[in-house]
Formats: sequence, structure tokens, C-alpha cells
Amino acid sequence: MTYTVAVRELCEFTAKQGSLDLRFSPSPSAQEGIVGHLAVRSRRASDYEAEISLNGAFGALQVRGRADGYDPRSCQLEEIKTYRGDLERIPENHRFLHWAQLKVYGYLFCEQRGLEEIQLALVYYEIGTQQESVLIERHTRETLRIFFEDQCSRFLVWAEQEMAHRAARDAALLELGFPYPDFRAGQRQLAEAVYKAAGSGRPLLAQAPTGIGKTIGSLFPLMKACAVKKLDKIFFLTAKTSGRRIALDAIDKLRGGNTKERVFPLRVVELVARGKACEHPDKACHGDSCPLAKGFYDRLPHVRKAALDSSGDKAALRAAALEHDICPYYLSQDMVRWADIVVADYNYYFDGSALLHALAAENDWKTGILVDEAHNLVSRAREMYSATLDQGRLKTLRSSAPPELKKSLDRLNRSWNALQKGQEEQYRVYPEISSSFDNALRNVLSSIMEYLAQNPAHSGAELQSFYFDLLHFSGLLEAFGDHSMIDVTMPVAGSKTGSSILCIRNVVPAPHLATRFGRASAATLFSATLSPWNYYCDMLGVEDPLWIDVDSPFRAEQLQVHIARQISTRFRDREKSVSALVNLMARQYDSRPGNYLAFFSSFEYLRQVCAAMASQKPEIPIWDQSSRMSEDEREAFIDRFRPGGKGIGFAVLGGAFGEGIDLPGDRLIGAFIATLGMPQVNQVNREMAQRIDALLGDGYAYTYTYPGIQKVIQAAGRVIRTTSDTGIVHLMDDRFGRQEVISLLPRWWDIG
Repeated sequence: MTYTVAVRELCEFTAKQGSLDLRFSPSPSAQEGIVGHLAVRSRRASDYEAEISLNGAFGALQVRGRADGYDPRSCQLEEIKTYRGDLERIPENHRFLHWAQLKVYGYLFCEQRGLEEIQLALVYYEIGTQQESVLIERHTRETLRIFFEDQCSRFLVWAEQEMAHRAARDAALLELGFPYPDFRAGQRQLAEAVYKAAGSGRPLLAQAPTGIGKTIGSLFPLMKACAVKKLDKIFFLTAKTSGRRIALDAIDKLRGGNTKERVFPLRVVELVARGKACEHPDKACHGDSCPLAKGFYDRLPHVRKAALDSSGDKAALRAAALEHDICPYYLSQDMVRWADIVVADYNYYFDGSALLHALAAENDWKTGILVDEAHNLVSRAREMYSATLDQGRLKTLRSSAPPELKKSLDRLNRSWNALQKGQEEQYRVYPEISSSFDNALRNVLSSIMEYLAQNPAHSGAELQSFYFDLLHFSGLLEAFGDHSMIDVTMPVAGSKTGSSILCIRNVVPAPHLATRFGRASAATLFSATLSPWNYYCDMLGVEDPLWIDVDSPFRAEQLQVHIARQISTRFRDREKSVSALVNLMARQYDSRPGNYLAFFSSFEYLRQVCAAMASQKPEIPIWDQSSRMSEDEREAFIDRFRPGGKGIGFAVLGGAFGEGIDLPGDRLIGAFIATLGMPQVNQVNREMAQRIDALLGDGYAYTYTYPGIQKVIQAAGRVIRTTSDTGIVHLMDDRFGRQEVISLLPRWWDIG
């Protein structure tokens, strides 16, 4: 058995040393790096060789890589590095790593060409000045061999452990049994579909009812498939923190429970947001400020083993990191390379600069991805691939900016004014960004990068934040197409506050996400609401999928579903609907006292009905969701739903309590839903509907109906959680009686 490693990965493991240093310094973009490499090559002679594939072996270790260039006239092998600013500010540990990579390339090249001696050159190319700085060392093949074998022997100890782990893992997964005496109803159907899809290599969309155990029902078959399909890793991707915890508990159950001696050979890593993992938020992320960044790479090898032997959740990784005085957040990111299962938020794989996708592509991993509550991915992906700029912020920054930047900021402001010149309406969609604005934007980016490169001590957080916003906007502008739109929102006429807002607004995320799904060897998207399946395929870029609608384990008699056909909750009818809603809810409560959830389209509507209920029916206990609730406040809201309790909780549909909460038994016996959940009919959504209609057809349903009914089904799904639960759902709007709406509701519902 052999272990293949890239030169970069080998050297980052063996030669990375010193402290973390994440102080901002403007670095070249990927495109600028490519241009820099081409510029250096263009200055070489015609017989210069570029992009030379190299490989070699040391024991069971196969090392592969690609050297940047070779000049046969001087027998010089080159490694090209692009940068901005002062060469002296490139940290010493970075240079050490660069030399290590070049020396490994040097040995592989000598072996491939039969050379006994070679000249190695680190070529540092400054993007702004286009100047080269060349550092040269001459080495014999023998000295490079010694260096190569030293790096390989140090890595091989780890590689042999990895190969032994992989063999043990695959053997254990082949024998893995389901951790319960039997599958729940529908769970086996889901598991079989996930396993078959992994075998076929086609993505799977699985609609499965809430309460059947979708998490363990999808993890178990994909873990089994790992050994057969030789998958390197599983990425379990969630929309919410609660989803990560459920996944970690399921993995723990599959590998043997909460025993201190974890004998099942499976490595798990949970990734959390930096803000939630940082131990010293008051300190900067570098060795001169944060004690957990100082000497990070020197101590990292000692903590890897302890981290991988732990449960892998954020608490275990934190404990392992702090025991060795290193940063928990960056430890978890390093552990991704060695983990079998990574549990993380959507953005770690689907965002434009996503860590997991980048590592999978860089290391050519065969991955299986599980997308939990996949109905959320449409809106989340739209956010990832949208960008907003505020002209008021630009003007504020202009007034306090360093003199070197004022000219370029003024030019951007003038181009902005020219872009929206003549716009009398508050909102307008533009077919494209003018070339003058694009040029001004690029000029500001270049000016800020040059300034920060020359002034690394500049501490203006607002300047850096604005720079990153411009960079994100510029990146989306380069990828702009029919899947997105550009709009400008002007301040309200006569308003003394507010400013122009320029937005690249993603409408259809599919073009951005298709490569993410294409990168995976196996992909399953699952949710209780994935109908109609073609909507999710079109919006998410899932090509040639398999589809399964898992049979429900619930019986129609468990849930009474009633449509209030005499009530309209349309915006124009809301004020006069309040009394009818209160009367219906009170009648239901009087006939069967218990815990209920009532969902509304907005906080304003919620407060209207809540106030009327308190006034007209003071004997009914009520509590309500407020905007911007803290985590403790959300928990307190949920805690009101006690077994045997009585009262009505008021919440906003699509908010924190519309999905992802589990209230089995009589903790919740019914739900009132006073809205179809559809997005507001406004200028933005009208434009989006038109854009979708032109691209995919059925723009109204894609923009309004499908997203709205998905929220309704999720909210109603809070009522029946187990096969012994019973309850009632009141759909309080006459539009629920339309056939096109009824056809989207769960098949097992018996609607009265």
C-alpha cells in the first residue's frame, strides 16, 4: 500500500514552523498570481521550461508536484512567489517553507534528469512594481537527497499511521452495523437510496418526513459506502448549529457511544465559526499579541494525535488545543486534513472561498457530502453570492482616508453618481455595471492594496473592512451573468438620512454551486421539504439526480389538518382578519387545552394578533417571539413548552422556531399558521421572478409559492414528531384551499 502526498502538503507538514501570523497584508489574488507567473516566464529565454511535472518515491511514500520553471542555460530550477509590498516583510518562516518546497522539487528534478548538481532560485515577484528579487542557492544532488529523505522519513511515520488508520477504518466500516434493533419506518428506504446513489456516483435528492431519523439514516449508509467506494472523507453540512449537534450525536452512536475508550477507528472534526472559537477576541491573531498564536506550528505536531483521538467536537478540540497552548480554531482547520468526517456549516463547502472545497480540490480527495435540511441552501447560497456596497460608507471613509487614497475614492464616488444619474425611482435594476465604475473600483482596490502594503502598521479597521467588501463585490462582478442582477436602491425622497445602495443580487445560485456538487464523488441532499424536486435541481445546480420521496411513518389520523377558508391573511386584509384569527385559536384551545404554536408572516402582524388575544382572551397563557432574541431568550421561549403545559407561543414563520426544534408528545399538540409564508411582493422580488421566468420558467412559483409552502410544511412538522404523537394544524388562509397549493403539501395529510 502506498501513500501519495503533494510536495506542498509534505513541506507544510514537516517544514512549517513558528507562529500564526494573520495580520492583514494585501496579497495578490489568484488571477494576479497567474499573471505574475506569466510575466516572469515571459522574461526568460525561448527554451525555458514551465510547469514541470515531478514525482518520486521514498518507501511507501509517493511524492508528486509541479515545479514552476527551469532555465537549461544556467541549469536553474525556479520557484516563483508573488507578493505585494516590502520583500523584507515576508516572514522568515514563510521563506523557510518556500525553500523547503524548492529543495524537494530540486531533488526530484535531479533524479528525473540525471543531474548531479543544480542551481535553485526563489523568484519573488512584486505585483505592483513588477520587479523580481531572486535568491539563489547551489546544491548537489546528494545534499538534496539527504534533505528530501529527511522530510519524507519524518512524514512517513505519520503516513504509515494514516495508512494503518485507513485500513482499520475501512475494515470497521465494512462491518458497521446499524446501532438500533431495527430501522424506523421510512428510514431503511432512505438508507438504501443513499447507499445506491453513492454507488452510482449520481447525486440524490431525498424528501423524508420529519421524525424518521434522517441524520443517522443518511450517515450510516454513506459511512458504509466509504470503504466500498474508497471515499476519503464525508462532509456533513448543516444550516444551523442544532444540526451539527444532532450529526455529532448520530456519529457518536454509530461508533459506539460515549465510552472513554473509543476503539472504533473513525476521526471526526467539528468546524465552528471563528468568532465562536476564539479564546482571546481582544487580541490580534499573531504571535506578538495572542499567546495561542505564538509558536503555533512548533507545537502543532504534539497536539495532532490527541486531537484525532478525541471525539472531535468543538469542546474536545478546545480541550486538546488549550492543553498545548495553541489556537482551537486553527487546530480544527488543520485537523480537516486527517479527519474521516467533518461536520460544518454550509459555507465551509459552498462559499466562494470555502475551506473544505479548496482542500478537497487541492488534495484531490474523493468526498461524500450530506446536505442537511437542504431546502435552506437556496437562500443561504444567494446570500453567499450576493454583495452590497453603501455609498454613504464610501463618503464617510473618504473624509477620514489617508491622502494617498482620496483621489481614487473620489473617482469611485463620481463613477457611482454617474451610474445612477437620472434614476428618479427609488429602486432600479441595471443590465450591467459601466466600464468607468468597474475601472474606478479596480483602481480603489489597487490603491488600498498598495497603501496597506507600504503601511502595514495602519490600524484602520474600517478601511480594511471596506477593502474586503470591494474585493467581494469585484469578484462577483467578474462572475456576473444572467443568474444575478445589479440594482441600485436610492434613499427615500426627502430623507435626511440614508444613502444609495448598490447590490449584485444572486437570483439563481446554480452556476456557482454546480462545481461544488460536481467535485463530490457522492452527494445527498435531504429534507422534509424538497418538493417539487426540479425547483431544487434548477436553483442549486444538481445535475442528473436521483429522487426519492420517502414514505411517511405517520398516519393521517394522527394529524387533523383544517383550512380556514373564510379567512384571508393577505396584506390588505390583515387588520380585519385579527378578530377571526383570535376566535379560531381560542375555540381550538378551549376544545383541547394544551401547548400550541401560532405562526405569522411578520412581527408586526404577530404583535397585532398577540395584543388582541391578550385583550379578548386573557385567560389563555401566551408568550411571543421578539426580534433579535439572544440564545438564552430563545431557550426560554422553548422551555415554556413543558409536558402537560398550556398556552400559545407566537412566532414568525421561517424564523428560529419554524424548524429545527423538537417538541414531542404533549409539549406541542397543535399549530396555527396564519400565512402562506410567501416573500413580500415588492420590486426586488418582482424583478427576481421575472429573471427566473426568463431563465427557468414558472418565475412566480419559484419566487413565491415554493419557498412559502416549504416554510409552512416545516412549521407544521413541529407538531408530529413520533409515531405516537397526535395533534392538529390550522392553515388559516383561504388560499390554502387552492389545488396548486394542496398538491405541494405532504401526501400523508388528510385535509379537512
